[in-house]
Amino acid sequence: MTYCQDIKNFKPDVIIIGAGASGLMCAAQAGKRNKKILVIDHNEKPGKKIIISGGGKCNFTNYFLDSENYFSQNPHFVKSAISRYTQWDFIALAEKHKIKYQQRKHGQLFCIKSSDEILSMLLNECRKSNVKFLFKTEITGIDKKNNFFLINSSQGKFTSKSLVISTGSPAFPPCGATDLGYRIAKDFGLKIIPPKPALVPLVMNQDDRKKFSVLSGLSTKVIIKCRKKVFKDRLLFTHRGLSGPAVLKISLFFKNGDEIIIDFLPDINIKDLILKEKNKNKHLKNYISGYIPKNLASIIINKKIQDIPLKNLTANQLEITKNNIHNFSLNPAGTHGFIKAEAVSGGVSCDEVSSKTMESLKIKGLFFAGEVLDVTGSLGGYNLQWAWSSGWCAGQFV
Repeated sequence: MTYCQDIKNFKPDVIIIGAGASGLMCAAQAGKRNKKILVIDHNEKPGKKIIISGGGKCNFTNYFLDSENYFSQNPHFVKSAISRYTQWDFIALAEKHKIKYQQRKHGQLFCIKSSDEILSMLLNECRKSNVKFLFKTEITGIDKKNNFFLINSSQGKFTSKSLVISTGSPAFPPCGATDLGYRIAKDFGLKIIPPKPALVPLVMNQDDRKKFSVLSGLSTKVIIKCRKKVFKDRLLFTHRGLSGPAVLKISLFFKNGDEIIIDFLPDINIKDLILKEKNKNKHLKNYISGYIPKNLASIIINKKIQDIPLKNLTANQLEITKNNIHNFSLNPAGTHGFIKAEAVSGGVSCDEVSSKTMESLKIKGLFFAGEVLDVTGSLGGYNLQWAWSSGWCAGQFV
């Protein structure tokens, strides 16, 4: 990584604001085209989100990449970028740098060692392209005059013909996340889709929090539904609500006041099972506890019928039990907000940007890449792949 020592005499062709996944990819690619690149970031070092992603193992892409895994008010926007720089391209880059990886469920790819390998790879690519970096630098204003962008910062003034906004989103502030990219876009008259937390745990209301508090730490496989969206994965009870892959995925669609429906036994029809055992004296709760955790059964099964022997269950009670297990209803109070969110739904409107070049359709030379745009991937490496793809595209045209 090359720090920009003689900053006053360096005249970049391209300034990239944001040294995250998309910014580093863009810098490396633009540098290969013999562009002089300056990357500016307010953090003290690059790639903070890369380092923590995937629990420190970096879920860097997904074998099953498809535009259906992305959500935007312009649903076709992602197709060009992810078809021109694919998961296979990034995998080839990782293999070139001898990074060993493994496939987990649903096609997710993780580093075997650590996320540091992905960050080191990107920085090595930037080094080969002679990219310059400036850290701990706050952007205080941006303007455009005579075809040049004028950037005011805490370390002085800079100019360039091309400017890339790869600042990310407000998701997960502990990594330095801010809304700077949105503010810059607004200043240039671009439309912003109101951002909301995505891939984020849900918070229960007070009554439900009390009722489910004993389950904190319990993980179980479920089917979860909200707004006609359905996901099958693991759910985790927390001291404040619900988390786990199934919940993070459904949070992309959840709005305050929504009902979520949970099937706690997604692979078995409990009604059919009980009908086969109708002659047994075993109490309902004890029987159900053979299929789901006992403390969960105690909470979700109607208290009035928990101790009834299977052979004494009425048709109505059997139907109640079926709904308790397969159609359990909850009304979360909301989400944990940006502080716990892995991503954001919303951002710079994709209608304002070329899907081929990532350049603003209104402001020549102004580019956007990564999470700052109104593109949100589902859980599983899709958001990092969007960073690689969009950063690569911008890097070809800046």
